[in-house]
Amino acid sequence: MTLYGRGWRASASALALGFALLGAGCANLTPPGVNAGAGMQTQSPRAYRQDIVLEGRLSLRYQQNQEDRSVHGSFVWTQTAGQTSIRLLSPLGQTIALIDVRPGIATLTQSGQAPRSAANVDELTAQALGWPLPIAGLRDWLQGFATDAAGKAFVAQAPANGDDAVAVKTQDGWRIQYLNWQAAAATGGAGMPKRIDLDRYTEQAGQVAIRIVIDKTS
Repeated sequence: MTLYGRGWRASASALALGFALLGAGCANLTPPGVNAGAGMQTQSPRAYRQDIVLEGRLSLRYQQNQEDRSVHGSFVWTQTAGQTSIRLLSPLGQTIALIDVRPGIATLTQSGQAPRSAANVDELTAQALGWPLPIAGLRDWLQGFATDAAGKAFVAQAPANGDDAVAVKTQDGWRIQYLNWQAAAATGGAGMPKRIDLDRYTEQAGQVAIRIVIDKTS
């Protein structure tokens, strides 16, 4: 099975599709606060959801051996207060990898390979994929919650001008841009992010860029 980007192989690099979803150590199971940040509001019209299922698409670009690589696929993200599970799928809908994160332990299983486990999910995914995959941060970022480079918590809100992007940089160097928003009716009366772009330069994989589009929230 292959995921197409140039020179892509269905091995650890194929799991580069996995995102999961940017570096915040092991899974962050505590919702962030709602203090003001640049381009943010002091209070959110929605609450952080510990229990949520998100389905969507992702694409990424990175560098390997001084060559540009790209990958496209889809995902199902399921989380509760004490667990995060991510299923990564090829463009044809085949399961490529499963990532399971619980307090103190993360397990990554690729098709045809023995499961791999580590205490830190981001270190585990970096070793398996060959580039940083910020699972821990995405637990918050997918809902528009984050902590900025100054250590302040914030909540992203849809701007009055729908064409404007809401952007923030995290303490570990990821730049997050919220570019589109789900309709309020589709998310229980409070608009949530629909398209999220992430980018960061890394020693491991050069400039890494991830685009996430959320198609369904439940």
